[in-house]
Amino acid sequence: MADSFSINNEMSKRRKFLVAATSVAGGVASAAIATPFILSMMPSERAKAAGAPVEVDISKLEPGMLLMVEWRGRVVWILDRTPQMLETLKKLESQLADPNSEKNQQPDYAQNETRSIKPEILVVEGVCTHLGCSPVFRKDVAPEDLGPDWLGGFFCPCHGSKFDLAGRVYKNVPAPTNLSVPPHVYLSDNILLIGAESKESA
Repeated sequence: MADSFSINNEMSKRRKFLVAATSVAGGVASAAIATPFILSMMPSERAKAAGAPVEVDISKLEPGMLLMVEWRGRVVWILDRTPQMLETLKKLESQLADPNSEKNQQPDYAQNETRSIKPEILVVEGVCTHLGCSPVFRKDVAPEDLGPDWLGGFFCPCHGSKFDLAGRVYKNVPAPTNLSVPPHVYLSDNILLIGAESKESA
């Protein structure tokens, strides 16, 4: 009887061990299977390039500095404009093709003199509206280089289009419209989200 009891007891222990081991193995396998699905729900680099919002820390952006990031496969410029830069915007209206940003190249909240949410921070796509070339930032240029009316801005070397420090296009250049302002929102004073127009849509 004692031997039979010992055998049954030993078998019971083994059975519990096998059940526990199988459960652990099944749990690990389930986690391994689930992980790719969980990861697939997170935005990939391709998804970001396709239009997922891009979060940018602008805390180290200094006055006069231009920061470049990528969104939807395009370069987006973030320019911290000095008070002197902002002053130039008022002096150029007669030389610009669309000084009041009446054409739909920006969200409603950026249809103002500075084409921005915060006056000092410009967020604009760095793509010329003529043939898609990439203009260059030229804030300090001799007048004879781009003309006596040049007060700084963006110049496209491909065909000579010029844009001011709000991305507004000059008259009589190949580019037909102002530079595009992408949808964006501030999550905090230093965190900018490009590609979303509200925190809820992020």
